[in-house]
Amino acid sequence: MRHVSLLGLGEAGQLYARAFVDAGCRVTAYDPGSVDTPPGVERTASAREAVAGADLVMSLVTGAHAVAVATDVAGALDGAAVYLDLNAASPAVKQAVVEQVGDAAAVADGAIIGSVLRYGAQVEVLLAGPGAEAAAAHLDVIGAAHECIGGSVGDASRRKLLRSVFMKGLGALITETVDAGEAAGDGAWVREQVANALVDGESALDRLDKGTRVHALRRAGELQASLALLQEVDAVSSVTRGALDRHLGLARGGVPEDVVDALGQVPTAALGDGGNRLGFCDPRIKAVWGPARLSGRALTVYTRPGDNLALHEAVRRGRPGDVLVVNGGGDTSRALMGELIAERCINAGVRGMVIDGAVRDAETLREIGFPVWAVGVSPAGPYKDGPGTVGEPIALGNVACRTGDVVVADEDGVLVVPQLEAERTLAAGRAVVEDEHRRRTAIRQERGA
Repeated sequence: MRHVSLLGLGEAGQLYARAFVDAGCRVTAYDPGSVDTPPGVERTASAREAVAGADLVMSLVTGAHAVAVATDVAGALDGAAVYLDLNAASPAVKQAVVEQVGDAAAVADGAIIGSVLRYGAQVEVLLAGPGAEAAAAHLDVIGAAHECIGGSVGDASRRKLLRSVFMKGLGALITETVDAGEAAGDGAWVREQVANALVDGESALDRLDKGTRVHALRRAGELQASLALLQEVDAVSSVTRGALDRHLGLARGGVPEDVVDALGQVPTAALGDGGNRLGFCDPRIKAVWGPARLSGRALTVYTRPGDNLALHEAVRRGRPGDVLVVNGGGDTSRALMGELIAERCINAGVRGMVIDGAVRDAETLREIGFPVWAVGVSPAGPYKDGPGTVGEPIALGNVACRTGDVVVADEDGVLVVPQLEAERTLAAGRAVVEDEHRRRTAIRQERGA
């Protein structure tokens, strides 16, 4: 009996799992999340257990985890398997997967072309690399459309990323148009105009609109890879940059709550050491009271020095779990917030603030337990005239910050973690903490000896 292993039981993983079960195959699967297990699928406790003895391994874990998963399972592959990486990722990521798998399996670069929701497991797949023909034979079992394009691992993904410039750009444009129509009170008319311009009309509009919103964070990662490809070939990328911004805006709450909370439990120094040591705000921004820790999703504010009109608007828009991050120009002559704004933030579920500017009522902020990082403290109150913006990208202590990025702060300072890097940053930071614990223990043992 053909043995197929699914790594990841997301939208596509669920469909492929059901299709191979219906085709009479043995299907094992691993997914660490709390997702449903399709009937007939053997859910395993680890990825290595899922791939043991498999004829076909299908990796559907997102590009952010593709290399780590390949590294984890390589030792459990028997050399006869086909490893089909279907993650939307850059050619460089696909090549890194090849390096990790090595001779343990024949690697095929797979790129899903089209809507999985519309076409199901029969959606077209581009295949490249040494395992392409063997992967195609496995896909024939479920009647999946495929095209072997030859070439090396990464070539199929390169084509998908070029297609994504259009498809993800179209999704971004449609969501923005629909929102604009609703805001102007002409939502139905605008939807009709867009639907009339699409081949599949209203169904295509709904699919692109809803799909873009639901999968905004994952598709932002794909667009980021597309943008890198355009830069590599020296192509114009201004529209793609705008589409990426739109996806990131839609994914404001895209980082899972447990990841946001877990980042707050890791020292900022360890998070930085585990990454590229970028993202730290100017050390002038310090905790107003301590000890304090903070992690949450950024809601950005840009205001002229000494004026907090935009900050009041941000408090109104704040959602539970947000951290208000404010570019106040580093001015310390007038406080941008104090106890009353803090109390309103608590009511809204806002976790805290980071301000490149001044605050006041420091003692009361400590008493009510509202964490704030700022450049300084001033008793002078702010003006409320504007101008300012809310939700637009800002520089926070000389670091780029977008709404939806994760802000982590402790006694050492403030770190901005881009949305697309959150899970990788957490894993790397935890690894640093574990390594430092081992080294510290060894050093203390030496001292004791």
